[in-house]
Amino acid sequence: MSELPRPAGYLASGWNAGIKDSSLDFGVIHSRVPAAAAAVFTRSHFPGHPVVVGREHVADGSLQTIVINSKNANVANGNEGLDLARNMCRWTAASLGISESLVLPSSTGVIGRLPPVDRIQAACQEASQRLVTADFETFNQAMMTTDAFAKRRGYTLSDGSVVLGLAKGAGMIEPNMATMLSYLVSDASMPAPDLDRLLRFCVNRSFNRISVDSDTSTSDTVVLMANGAAGAEPLEFSEATAQLLSSQPLEVLLGDPLPLPGVEMDRLERSNPWPDHLNEASLEFFRAVLRCCLFLSREIVRDGEGASRFFEVLVVGAASESMAYKVGRSVINSPLVKTAIHGADPNWGRLIMAIGKVFDEPIHPGHIKIYAGNQLLYAGRESGEEARPDLQSLQAHFREAEIKIKIDLGIGLHFDRFWSSDLTADYVRLNADYTT
Repeated sequence: MSELPRPAGYLASGWNAGIKDSSLDFGVIHSRVPAAAAAVFTRSHFPGHPVVVGREHVADGSLQTIVINSKNANVANGNEGLDLARNMCRWTAASLGISESLVLPSSTGVIGRLPPVDRIQAACQEASQRLVTADFETFNQAMMTTDAFAKRRGYTLSDGSVVLGLAKGAGMIEPNMATMLSYLVSDASMPAPDLDRLLRFCVNRSFNRISVDSDTSTSDTVVLMANGAAGAEPLEFSEATAQLLSSQPLEVLLGDPLPLPGVEMDRLERSNPWPDHLNEASLEFFRAVLRCCLFLSREIVRDGEGASRFFEVLVVGAASESMAYKVGRSVINSPLVKTAIHGADPNWGRLIMAIGKVFDEPIHPGHIKIYAGNQLLYAGRESGEEARPDLQSLQAHFREAEIKIKIDLGIGLHFDRFWSSDLTADYVRLNADYTT
């Protein structure tokens, strides 16, 4: 993995706290000064205790430190678990000489097993001694659970500022946040309300569009911090900007060439949607955050537990944003679609089944066209086309590591894009043996 760019003004480290074994299981990211911050969390009715505390601490738009443990998720542990989440902040803050309200805690691993309090306390109290360099690599390793590989991406911008993203996640992945933790840190400067708006926009186009197994975690967290240490001019991302960009495809948002292979414009005219008031530096920062979110979310899917194939579903021709979203989500979450992908079986019957069970949208079966790779796989009787795919080349495409499916609903101009992985026997084995 190439050398990571490192934003100024941050320290980071990961180490072993002895929670379960000798691997890295505890980490801290610390900004030398308080940073503007935003975060998005799980919508689960059983949020982890660190999520409860994290929501409280980021509410004023300022953070300085992130502290995390892996191996045992602090979820559904009652008052004892909530006390531990608050104490993680208190102990870490005392070690670093900052306010505990500037610390955001995270915890990942087995649900319902309280991490060993004495070992967590000792690790928190070591923070000031451990934080001597910006060792984001060991921090990244310390938050991994069933991950097969580390997930990180960074960009250096024209003004010298840096955006760096780190993530973990492999199972319990579903749109509406995935079961993952992701931290983006920057030395750029942006007011907290704009930072919050930008993060939610980017999460919605990335982490909220992936699935491995359709299960939503109790601990999902994405955090974005900007401490201004690069000394560049403050950036902006206004409500008007977010609204203007909301209807644009990724190709336009990111600019050409798109660093994701095999993407088409799909009847959308190329245009320059950028508001006149959005300066080049703000645009570049937005694109860096979005690129990080897209890369990290797609890497989570590629690392899906037991996964052997990655597939993209592009839905176009929808009558509304809601229709495009529901159809795409139905397809990527279908066990029958996912097992067909695993078996390299171009069975369009699985796809029309998944489209057809979106009961609350006015879908017209006769208008639908389904493509796999560059071939028309299925055409409804009113679409004006006839599908004559070459089975041999279709099967070859379905054996590739990345499969592309496009669904044209044929009744509108709305679109959406999703990413998912296949469903394998290894997924069943990994999760059947998860705690035993």
